[in-house]
Amino acid sequence: MDKFKIRRPFFEIGPKVYLYGEDAVRLAVKADQLSEAYQVDIIFSAQYTDLAPIAKATRHIHLFAQHMDPVLPGRGIGAVLPEAIRYAGARGVLLNHAERPLTLYHLHQCIRRAQEVRLATLVCAGNAEEAAAVACLSPDIILAESPALIGKGRRGPEDTIEIQKITQAVHQISDSIPILHGAGISDEKDVYEIIRAGADATGSTSGILKAPNPEDMLEKMIQATAAAWKERQTT
Repeated sequence: MDKFKIRRPFFEIGPKVYLYGEDAVRLAVKADQLSEAYQVDIIFSAQYTDLAPIAKATRHIHLFAQHMDPVLPGRGIGAVLPEAIRYAGARGVLLNHAERPLTLYHLHQCIRRAQEVRLATLVCAGNAEEAAAVACLSPDIILAESPALIGKGRRGPEDTIEIQKITQAVHQISDSIPILHGAGISDEKDVYEIIRAGADATGSTSGILKAPNPEDMLEKMIQATAAAWKERQTT
């Protein structure tokens, strides 16, 4: 696999354990269709057991696993082997989420193992200082999100300042790492505002999966991503 590439703007949906099996595949297929229709790259981070069926059913999304362990083939019962994720059809892995935090040492080990098996890395950071530290480890993408907002918070006007602060901190280390600003994304208006504020990307879990019609909400968010980016390029 060549160096991982993703177009700006992009969007990430992480179903966590809200859904699985046929429901997860159905939503992934919808995301696949929306990615093509709106020309917005979408990262879909699925449970391990859903990676293979989703990989077979989709063509356009970037399929990521929700976690992995920095283990080698051999001992390690219950661990998530990077090679197995790759074999199942994933092309990347989400690491260091607030619900599955890693020490800096283990995060470094995971990124190295991911690179060895050609898995892209989407690494979470809770603030500008963490984002700068993560940038030193050379991930493919940084996902900046405040733990206080995950699943329950709402963004406010101060987030534009925080986006700029995090972006500046990362770009002091590397100006080539895309930054996804997430957490507290409840609807398409939040998506529009965060992309207009300067983010390369955003994403949502509960905002989509707790909506009355998750597929409709996903489409509204992808449409808002494309519209906000287009406005940014023309103003």
